Amino acid sequence: MASIRKVQVTFDCADPERVARFWCEVLGYVVPPPPQGFATWGDYDRSLPPERQGAGFACMDPAGEGPRLYFQRVPEGKVVKNRVHLDVRVGTGLVGAERLAALEAECTRLVALGAVRGELLIADEYNESCQNMQDIEGNEFCLD
Repeated sequence: MASIRKVQVTFDCADPERVARFWCEVLGYVVPPPPQGFATWGDYDRSLPPERQGAGFACMDPAGEGPRLYFQRVPEGKVVKNRVHLDVRVGTGLVGAERLAALEAECTRLVALGAVRGELLIADEYNESCQNMQDIEGNEFCLD
């Protein structure tokens, strides 16, 4: 039997620390401790060659259950729709007006953090309602 492997989700972005801290707020994640021998991430970053400073940042589930998120600086901007996206589960088990209210409350909270509201998809015979969103650099995600 194959063993279950942990995964890391990697985001290409322009400003890794800014995007990582946004996702910490969205998911309740935290910034991991800096590498051994460094008091802060700033100390670690300053130890790198200038071209590598600010090139990456991460956040993690404080309980260690969810995947680690890694954010890496890339030179190009986002051009097309993501092929993979996160569904942030805020309405699990809720239906109808109760689900819509949970989606709206979380959407409002995230817009205040810099997210962009997208299309609200209303429940049909196959799927429950979900809210399309974009993070602070335009990466798509859903409130589900």
